[in-house]
Amino acid sequence: MLLLRDTRTEQTLLGTARAHTDLVRDSHAGASAPAALGRKFAATVQAALDSGLYERDTLTGLAEKAAQSARTAPETVVADLLPRLPFLPKQSLSAAGHQAFTRGLSEFLHYYESSGTTGNPVAAPKALDDLIVNTINIGEQWARILDRSDRALILINAPFAPAAYQFEKVLEYLQVMSLRPWVDNITGDYTRVLRLTRELGVTVFVGPPSRLLEMVQFAYRNDEPVPAFDKLLLMAEQTGPGFIRHLERLTGATAYVAAYGSSETGTTAVTCEQGNLHLQTQSYVLELTDDSGTRFIDGSPDRGELVVTTLDMQARPLLRYRTGDLVEIPGTPCSCGVATPLLRTLGRSQDLIVLEGNGIRQNDFEAGLWPEEHSGPTVLNYMLVIRDKAIVCLATTDVPVGEDWTHTTAERIGGLFPGYDLALRPVEKLPPLASLGQYLGWKLSRVLDLNDARNWDRLPAPIRSVVETTLAEYASTSTSEH
Repeated sequence: MLLLRDTRTEQTLLGTARAHTDLVRDSHAGASAPAALGRKFAATVQAALDSGLYERDTLTGLAEKAAQSARTAPETVVADLLPRLPFLPKQSLSAAGHQAFTRGLSEFLHYYESSGTTGNPVAAPKALDDLIVNTINIGEQWARILDRSDRALILINAPFAPAAYQFEKVLEYLQVMSLRPWVDNITGDYTRVLRLTRELGVTVFVGPPSRLLEMVQFAYRNDEPVPAFDKLLLMAEQTGPGFIRHLERLTGATAYVAAYGSSETGTTAVTCEQGNLHLQTQSYVLELTDDSGTRFIDGSPDRGELVVTTLDMQARPLLRYRTGDLVEIPGTPCSCGVATPLLRTLGRSQDLIVLEGNGIRQNDFEAGLWPEEHSGPTVLNYMLVIRDKAIVCLATTDVPVGEDWTHTTAERIGGLFPGYDLALRPVEKLPPLASLGQYLGWKLSRVLDLNDARNWDRLPAPIRSVVETTLAEYASTSTSEH
């Protein structure tokens, strides 16, 4: 997986890789190893003593108890001691920066940061050991979907985040050929990417769905063949059933929400061939918290905010880190045979649009926009613009559309917004923001609330003109009706 000049380090890493691969395969088979996890937890707490994220006085006594329990009763150490630790809020990790490290910078292999769209960027460098572990966690499950005959396009415009490099290492682990081109966010020219996809017979797309949509839209606008894939490995954005249906129809592929996690935590869940996300319980202790309290994820049906404790990131350990992500544990076994609990993502709490007390989530809207039964023109991509009591849905389409189709589609989705007038407005191109869901999240990239005057500045001039004209029409109609 890694070729190192220092052969002693290389041998140590090879031992780590072999031991972790055995642990992963045991975990998949349902042969849980609470004693091994207890020892990992004890080592993590010990490492955290050198991190600026935590009060040393708080951890010292607990680290001693954890070390003792790891020797005498390692299978109970997590359940006994973890609840004694306070939560680590996202803001604290963001503010601490390099204080979170327990090693010097030269002991990391690569330096990365999170996007910083919900606060200051968070340092997320990769050390050799956690890179090896994360690669195996992902690779052992992607091996159920990919084989060496596949050719993968990694299309992730995120130079500061670790995802593109991490997935490249996973594909190397599986000996799958990959390419990693770059697309300019301003010009959005996908000509070379589309040509390489055709010439190399690319079978797998790896990246965020908004980037895939923009590539498809470019093909339609420029009379290029729409790219066809066998498999879509999607990540970095909330992708519900309606969105997945839409992408599968466009590309002819089978789509998977391939991985879930963050730059800070690493990959906490990975897909199987059935399209279900499986928690990586060999590398994390996972909890849920809400107003009713906090509890360990044990596979029982539950939902709440995900809390993560890392077990394989001793260079930057996270103890009871509140992710801010709302998730659900369905509590059902998976037909793929992997025994670890399933995870369903519900988005982030800040992604809820509240209008007249009615909460609208991304999945609700996209289920209406891309229903199971569909015929005729297709909305390729969209952006919602809110102003006073009017909502404009800017939409790109696969073919030119008429007023009847526009009116019918607007009526279908308008029922989600009681008390608001909704209009669907076909446009040639959406603002660049619509392709940046991997950085900004759904609400910031796809929803423009112009009741906040500052958001007008985010609209490019042609789109702003369309929005202003549409809103003026609403104002005129409203006046004539009264």
